[in-house]
Formats: sequence, structure tokens, C-alpha cells
Amino acid sequence: MTKQDIIRALTHVHYPGTGKNIIEQGMLMDDLKIDGNRISFSLYFEKPNDPFVKSIVKSAEQTILAFVSEDIDIKGNITVKTPEIQHRQAEQLLPDVKNVIAIFSGKGGVGKSTVAVNLAVALAHLGYKVGLLDADIYGPSLPKMFGVENQQLYTEIRDGREKIIPIEKFGVKMLSIGFLVDAEKALVWRGTLAANALKQLITDALWGELDYFIIDLPPGTGDIQLTLVQTLKIDGAIAVTTPQEVALSDARKGINMFQNEKINVHILGLVENMSWFTPAELPDNKYFIFGKGGGQRLSEEMHVPLLAQIPLIQTICEGSDNGTPIAAENSVSAQIFEELAKKIG
Repeated sequence: MTKQDIIRALTHVHYPGTGKNIIEQGMLMDDLKIDGNRISFSLYFEKPNDPFVKSIVKSAEQTILAFVSEDIDIKGNITVKTPEIQHRQAEQLLPDVKNVIAIFSGKGGVGKSTVAVNLAVALAHLGYKVGLLDADIYGPSLPKMFGVENQQLYTEIRDGREKIIPIEKFGVKMLSIGFLVDAEKALVWRGTLAANALKQLITDALWGELDYFIIDLPPGTGDIQLTLVQTLKIDGAIAVTTPQEVALSDARKGINMFQNEKINVHILGLVENMSWFTPAELPDNKYFIFGKGGGQRLSEEMHVPLLAQIPLIQTICEGSDNGTPIAAENSVSAQIFEELAKKIG
């Protein structure tokens, strides 16, 4: 018996009036567990007073017994979750964090992590208490960008539980899956395993009191994004794109995902990265390598603010590679991220 057996069985349970099964409806949450012959999981209902709650739970129990095995212990093991319940649980996970902000992009290679790291450092320089989570499970870059690749994580016992101590540098508390895996090897994890690892970094860490908890999401609109939205109360999200049309198209999808009724996360705004290139020897010239005005057009189309346009600057790239984010320095480039931080702070 596998989780896929349970999921296949649940495709036979349909939500009345929609013609879709509860898997297609996205009602099965990612906490499906198999312990011997005991099965447990949660079903998400959009309305707290949904009239079909009892009938669907009962149907799910009967379907699993019929399509998987009569010996399964399932009755009473299906938890019902609603937006109100989710909201309360999310607030309890990080009670000492004032604002949770997700940084996302529709595709990779647009500088999302660079923006996340420098925004976190800039907020810290403004005097805020800041935490940063590298949620890009398959391509963690935070350890290198902070120059802490060889750092070892430690734990301590708090209230009878073992807690992870985040690494702190430039005034930012940080955690990344990159501290726990071999940086030279590809991470081959299924979505559920990756999501559970992220949950542990969030819930089993000593983040303490924070003004801002920045989450650097993986690119795209998949399991990790949905899991974090379901796990945490995210106060706002920032989209990162380049002016290139293919990047704008993917950023549009990401914004649509966060604005979806089921997710409903406020979009704080859009950051256009690599907006233009200005050679040092020609300081008055701008070369629009990846296109011009794309971020502004997307901002107007999606009705979200254009928070910043970041030029293609060599020192920003070098700072990320050398482990010293540009926002940690006193330079013109650092002022770009300071201005962005002031708009958020």
C-alpha cells in the first residue's frame, strides 16, 4: 500500500456540483501518512460551513476501504481544514514574526535570490530584525551568497524540543537546505519530502522575534509554493522578473497564482532585474539588453506597483559570488536595495 494507492482511490470521490473529484479540486493536503494499516490525512474545504463536509469525509473513508483494503484503519483519521483553521495554525507557527514576505519568480535565472538576499540585508541595515529562509530546495544558493558554505548547523533543547539555531551574518538570521546537503550533488527528492524538509526549517528553528521573515521561493508555481502558503500566514509577496517577454509571461503566472481565490496573498509589487546595462566608461548610456519597459507594462497590466528597476551591474553579481551581498556595502548599488527596503519597511 502506497500513498499513490490512496490518492488514486480518492479520485473516485467527487465534490457535488463541480464534476471534479477531490484530488482535482486540490482538497487533499500534503500531510498524508501511512503507519502500518493506519491512514490519516486532511481535506481542505474553502468554506467553514460547507454543507458537504460530513458526506465527503464519509465517502472518502468508504472509498479507501473499497478500493484499497477493507483492513485499513481510516475512520476518524480524516481531518477537516478550512481557511479559518489554516489561518489560526499559521499564526501559531511563528508567533514572534510580524511580517512574512515571499520572493518569487515564474522562472529561474532572473535574479530572484539576489533580490531576496540583498533585500534582507538592506532591511537589517535599516534596523529591522530579519530572518531569511532559502526555500529553493533544488537550487539552494543562500550559503554561497552569504559566504557561509562551510558553516555547520547546531541545535539546542528548548522546552523539551530540539531546535535548529539559524546562522547569522550581516544582521540576518538564515537557514537553507544547502547547509544540510552536499553542495556538489543534485538533490533528488519528491515534492512531499522536500515540502516536509522546509516545514522543519520553519517550525523547528529558533527564529525568535523578527520584524521580517523573507522566504526565497523556488521558481515556478508548484508544490513548494502551495505548501508554504498553506503552512504560513504570508503577509505579502514580491515578484521578480527581467524585461524579457518570456520572463514576464512566467511572472504573470506567478502573480496569478498568488492572487488565486484559494491562495489570496497580497502582491506587494514587482521588481524588474537586469533592466539595462551601463558601461563604466559610458556612465550616461543605457543598453536595454533584455528589452525595455517590460516590468512597467506588467505592473500596469496586473495592477501591482513596480517597486524597483535594478540595472545589470557587475558588482552585484560579484557580491553574490564572493559571499558579500552588495547591500552590505556603502555604494550606489547598495542604495538601490535600501530604497526597495524602505518601500517594504
